[in-house]
Amino acid sequence: MLVLVQLLIKYALLEPLGVQVSLNTFSISLLILATVFIAAAGNIINDIYDIETDTINKPNKLIVGKHITEQTAFNCFIALNLIGVGLGFYVSHLVGKNAFFALFVIISALLYVYASYLKRLFLIGNIIISLLVSLSILIVGIFELLPVITPENQYIQLAVFKIIFYYAVFAFIINLIREIIKDIEDIEGDTKSGMHTLPIVIGTSKARSTAFVLTLFTTMAISFYVISSLYKTPIASGYFIFFIIGPLIYVFIKLLTAKTKQEYRHISAMLKLVMLSGMLSLLLYKYILLS
Repeated sequence: MLVLVQLLIKYALLEPLGVQVSLNTFSISLLILATVFIAAAGNIINDIYDIETDTINKPNKLIVGKHITEQTAFNCFIALNLIGVGLGFYVSHLVGKNAFFALFVIISALLYVYASYLKRLFLIGNIIISLLVSLSILIVGIFELLPVITPENQYIQLAVFKIIFYYAVFAFIINLIREIIKDIEDIEGDTKSGMHTLPIVIGTSKARSTAFVLTLFTTMAISFYVISSLYKTPIASGYFIFFIIGPLIYVFIKLLTAKTKQEYRHISAMLKLVMLSGMLSLLLYKYILLS
């Protein structure tokens, strides 16, 4: 999904609009590889620190400590991070913005701190990982649009960057809801591991209510966007209603009655589909902006 959304921003949004960009096919490929390698490293270090909880919560999906050793996993974490950060440095050099290299270092460091410490804290871990997900979307706009911004093209560059920013906000909220749902699903193992996640601190019922309110808010915000901005584009309106708003309504209805681990897992899967549908809506922007 990470690769897909970055490609969609490049080839379904920026290219059709004809805005000035910094990256060619080679350099956007390097940027995607950099983010994928760092994200993969983040998954590995998360699995290393989650061995105890995953033994309880997801015994059938346990990899580290079962199929590969912790040392092998840690070596992979280091290698993938070095490759990802190295590629990030090279792409930053290609666009003439060496300072952008700091983004990759910060993301890499935050993924480690998240896995080793922040995910155990009340809500902070959920917010950090959701910010990193949104940043993986925003980073394409940062590298593509900001290095070539001039007084002449400033208006259009910032207008397109704003679209990417809204998608990053969407990804942040959907991922935050999903993180809360996953914490409810994993409450048994997390409790035994001494974590202080949202459902552990305030209870499953209140955590579910928090997810419900966030889902309701997101549904209302997207509905307002459809009514105010997409009413002239039936294709886009229909897509948003049936593939984003509809599933979100389904999610908050399911949240009213969810009790079992299987039900929360189903809700989490639906939110992943909502995220995918939201990203695929980038394909519609050439129709939206021409309407």
